[in-house]
Amino acid sequence: MATQVLEPIGIAENEEEQVRTLRLSMASGEAVLMGPDGQRHPIPNDVRALFLRVLDFLQAGKAIAILPYTQEMTTQDAGKLLGMSRQYLVRLLDAGEIPHHKVGTHRRIYLKDLLEFKKKRDRKRATALSELARLSLEAGLYDCKTAL
Repeated sequence: MATQVLEPIGIAENEEEQVRTLRLSMASGEAVLMGPDGQRHPIPNDVRALFLRVLDFLQAGKAIAILPYTQEMTTQDAGKLLGMSRQYLVRLLDAGEIPHHKVGTHRRIYLKDLLEFKKKRDRKRATALSELARLSLEAGLYDCKTAL
């Protein structure tokens, strides 16, 4: 199956009001889906929560893509998702930084493993930035009173 990461879905300007109304309706309580035969089908809470998250992003003008957590990704798509070159990603894979497997001669990475790597990388970056800010303050290189 082809990866759909790079084909996000957004809404047209003329659909903004419909999305806002739908978001408000779904957020107000239990939601149901009306079938073509007029039969009402309750939407499970977890599915409703997912719909609300999707509508939040669409209402904010952000395009979205939905993939299974276990989606296999190519190194090209995985690199784009992480904001790095395919070559750099391959180096990380070969170094064992991100789990992967091979399909024939091609490397494949599960989306769940990419998201876990991204979460760890983001935590490391935030920690390093906090430490840098602390050291800058201690060294008198940054005056927080005049920065505001």
